[in-house]
Amino acid sequence: MAGSSAEADPVQKVMLRSAIPILRVFDTARAQKFYIDFLGFTLDWQHQHEPGFPLYMQVSRAGCLLHLSEHFGDATPGSGCFVPMEGVAGFCDELLARNPQNVRPELEKMPWGVQFKLTDPFGNKLTFCEQGAE
Repeated sequence: MAGSSAEADPVQKVMLRSAIPILRVFDTARAQKFYIDFLGFTLDWQHQHEPGFPLYMQVSRAGCLLHLSEHFGDATPGSGCFVPMEGVAGFCDELLARNPQNVRPELEKMPWGVQFKLTDPFGNKLTFCEQGAE
């Protein structure tokens, strides 16, 4: 390509970072109750063009970022999200200690590590996995 920046700098460094999943939600209050109150994430920021419009927000915990969107077309309800982590057993115990009514995380040993799966109130499936753990 003539005139491309890659041509001008043949040693140009490409650096990819972790992807940030966008999960479709339909009710901000229910999303915050699940992701913040139950999972222990922090609300980093939220954006809404004006009152009554769909909300878009970022939540995070221990280096994991998730985007939650009420916008039609941003994501498909019922999507899956694989979250690699350390301390999966302790995280599972933390969630069980909150006595969840509709969610029961249960550790399972897989060939790639120890994990548990949860489904949020909007049908999105979250897998928290400590890869290589036994």
